[in-house]
Amino acid sequence: MEKDAIVSIRKISKSFPGVHALDSVDFTLRKGEIHALMGENGAGKSTLIKVLTGVYHKDAGEIFIDGIDKAVTIKSPQEAQKMGISTVYQEITLCPNLTVAENMFIGRGKYNFVNWPAMEKKAKAILDGLGIQVNPTRQLSTFSLAVQQMVAIARAVDMDCKALILDEPTSSLDTQEVAKLFSVMRDLKSRGVGIVFVTHFLDQVYEVCDRITVLFNGRCVGEYKVSELPPIQLIGKMVGKEIIGLSELHKKEMPGGDEAGAPFYEAAGLSSAEGLKPYNFKIHKGEVNGFTGLLGSGRSESVRPIFGADRVTGGMVKVNGKNVKITKPIDAMKNKIGYLPEDRKNDGIIADLSVRDNIILALQVMNGFFRPFSKSEAKSFAVEYINLLGIKTPSVNTPVKSLSGGNQQKIILARWLLTHPEYLILDEPTRGIDVATKVEIQKLVLKLAEEGMSITFISSEIEEMVRTCSRLIVMRDRNIVGELRGSEVTQDNILHTIAGGGGENEAQ
Repeated sequence: MEKDAIVSIRKISKSFPGVHALDSVDFTLRKGEIHALMGENGAGKSTLIKVLTGVYHKDAGEIFIDGIDKAVTIKSPQEAQKMGISTVYQEITLCPNLTVAENMFIGRGKYNFVNWPAMEKKAKAILDGLGIQVNPTRQLSTFSLAVQQMVAIARAVDMDCKALILDEPTSSLDTQEVAKLFSVMRDLKSRGVGIVFVTHFLDQVYEVCDRITVLFNGRCVGEYKVSELPPIQLIGKMVGKEIIGLSELHKKEMPGGDEAGAPFYEAAGLSSAEGLKPYNFKIHKGEVNGFTGLLGSGRSESVRPIFGADRVTGGMVKVNGKNVKITKPIDAMKNKIGYLPEDRKNDGIIADLSVRDNIILALQVMNGFFRPFSKSEAKSFAVEYINLLGIKTPSVNTPVKSLSGGNQQKIILARWLLTHPEYLILDEPTRGIDVATKVEIQKLVLKLAEEGMSITFISSEIEEMVRTCSRLIVMRDRNIVGELRGSEVTQDNILHTIAGGGGENEAQ
């Protein structure tokens, strides 16, 4: 047993019906190190974390704490916290109806009354120390996902933890917020805290981590020093083979002006109840366009009224040249428009339903609930898209909540592809998804465009936008500040336009 080990896991196994999630996995977290836990979706990362924190009970294996050669049993997250293990999960697990301060201290009091001013003062001090400028007396739900994520991290950091587990903590953060988080992580590292960092962003691993442990199909591939494992080798170990990569992606260049032909969708003066300023927008058949900008710039808010997901307060809309009224999602669906939302947990999956029922949901809505599909039809639909998208699931009857985040994302994508849309809006379709699957989805987007589908693609990764979009609408402060086409779509141009653009509210 290593003397500087905070946590040592030996030969841990965990199975679910039809799935061997972990197979004799070893993992060691040492004092004062940031240790990346890497692998494809479904590799076993989240299961390993949940076994370590008492959410799941292991089937076999041993857990050792603080280098002591005596195995411990962790029966619950509360026991894990008492042992100095704090966790921030990928999906926000706080209470949106409570204030920020209440969320930070819920379950931690030992008194019969609450000193509200003292609690709020301490919460503000903790947040200020992390550079998070929020009012701790405000309800958590009034803040963006990024701020909610930072509050969850602040809560975990404030607990006197020896080991901090961060499961995709940067998936909802912009560049500046990631930098703040990394500063906090380095500070904790200097104090001897060990950090398990789960992420799909390879550049972040090489920026902040000391070691990497790779999982593949529930098995441990190995542990490596970051300095000794080049990115291309890391990807190969994650996917179990040499990755066929990004050089094969060839986005479709669209002609401009009249040569582009009639648009599939066109809006004039579109605005919503979410404070979106009126804007004009159109997209042609076979085009992949995108909305880009910093977190909070309005990129997601710009597409939600197109689908009727936010209340439309103004504007005229045409589909295939005909005036239409889209005020709710069913209106958009009837006009062959699909929408994969940014927040898959709250707006996408129905957690307690099966994989099959989640996939057929949109088509069933369009068909009418009084005309349900037979079990054989529903299964046939589900199996087709499970195979098409490579969704890893024991069966079509498996509850979708038991799958990894990446497979849940694929299921939402399958739901919309099943409706055969002519226009598909994808808001952060690759968030929290492994490298190989990201490439698969990007290839699928370009293939669908080649087949004539119109696609709006939104991603917080600028490089991903550059690879897939032939036209980019640049946002700042919920206003369109520029548009880039063809060869203009470069990372430097995007950043320059975000920083200094000042165009009209026009997205042709």
